[in-house]
Amino acid sequence: MSEQAPVIVWFRRDLRLADNPALEHACESGQAVLPVYIFDDEAEGAWPDGGASKWWLYYSLKSLRKDLEELGSRLLLLEGKSGDVLTGLCKSTQANGVFWNRRYEPSIVARDTEIKKTLADQGLLTRSFNGSLLQSPLSVTNKSGTPFKVFTPFWKHIQKLSTRKPIAKSQQLHAPGAWPRTESLDYFGLLPKRDWADGFAKEWTPGERGGQVALSVFRDKYVGKYSDLRDTPSVRGVSRLSPHLHFGELSPNQIWHAMDREKNEPYLRQIAWREFGHHLLYHYSDTPEKPLRPEFKKFPWRPDKRHLKAWQMGQTGYPIVDAGMRELWHTGWMHNRVRMIASSFLVKHLLQPWQAGAEWFWDTLVDADLANNTMGWQWVAGCGADAAPYFRIFNPITQGERFDGDGEYTRKWVPEIAGLPDKYLFKPWEATAELLEEAGIDLGNTYPKPIVDHPEARQLALDAYADMRS
Repeated sequence: MSEQAPVIVWFRRDLRLADNPALEHACESGQAVLPVYIFDDEAEGAWPDGGASKWWLYYSLKSLRKDLEELGSRLLLLEGKSGDVLTGLCKSTQANGVFWNRRYEPSIVARDTEIKKTLADQGLLTRSFNGSLLQSPLSVTNKSGTPFKVFTPFWKHIQKLSTRKPIAKSQQLHAPGAWPRTESLDYFGLLPKRDWADGFAKEWTPGERGGQVALSVFRDKYVGKYSDLRDTPSVRGVSRLSPHLHFGELSPNQIWHAMDREKNEPYLRQIAWREFGHHLLYHYSDTPEKPLRPEFKKFPWRPDKRHLKAWQMGQTGYPIVDAGMRELWHTGWMHNRVRMIASSFLVKHLLQPWQAGAEWFWDTLVDADLANNTMGWQWVAGCGADAAPYFRIFNPITQGERFDGDGEYTRKWVPEIAGLPDKYLFKPWEATAELLEEAGIDLGNTYPKPIVDHPEARQLALDAYADMRS
């Protein structure tokens, strides 16, 4: 390669400078480095970024741009079909190579393969690297040489595999002699026009630095209590690293090597669970829309826009479900235990298709990851790999009492019933008229009555499951 020609580093879901294999190899080439991010919704197929993800992406790109500028570089922001943009950029800058970190969503793999061939046919160097997973999905198979469908054997297997140690951040990037034109970040309209995301900034600090701080805080203060506190939504018991992982502000390798493998195994299993989701999506590409277990194609769902809307807005009349859905709306995130409760309620109490829930989460979660969103919803619905049995139906009353016993979480997000005693907090319809009046509650007006009866809904779900099997 000519030393005067730059090399392009194509950023995607790897918005960081440290432990970035594509960036590291570009720096080692001795060429000037052109960092670029391309807005290409067409490449995402049916799953372009949702509203919450766009909010995060805006601030993550803003952070990355600042970090690059501190190294004497810039971030080019361009729009269009990725292959066309890269080809045009190579011509206009005389770049002779494009480096990137792989994504493993099937539609992206197909697109990237085509781009690599097109660039190579033009005599350009293309190099891609695994910067988003501990292991490439191609390198992980069971003893039969086929993909895993059960997590525990998958977990045992990947523990035996070596993982790449994190790469230190480059301290300087060689800038090109001239910079191409770039769009402004505001040009892309990522921030919502409505004020529904106003609460996000109080909860999150997008960007690589925010991710590093979050990792340090979790490792130093909370990971040792993870097993005891992970299911309690009112306390800081989980890592909250998922959006940083999704946008590649942190790599799984950085987390894996920051933890003690033996002491922190319960948490590291969650990193492996994320890997498992990407493993499944890579090998079973239609699972975002179709159940992995084919018999569930016959499941008798009962789509109901009124029920779906009540669930989305946290107005089901079941306080622990409503608390979770409101936390999601205001913060772009929901505690994992409550995610399971709220998701189960949608598919098993309301008999709404799991795809409808996945679509809502995709739009409202800041950590909306296609692999993990798909796996999580199929797990709850009972139609995925290693899934919870469909006939295991969470009772939203006892789940609230068990995991939010003092009601702190529920009272925060459903303040209109905060005055109820603990005994009735998760079943306000059983409180006496006097208690409801004292608490300032008018059931059906200030807080909804349950939109379904739990025992009846449970039986309908079991009947639907039996119908499908027969």
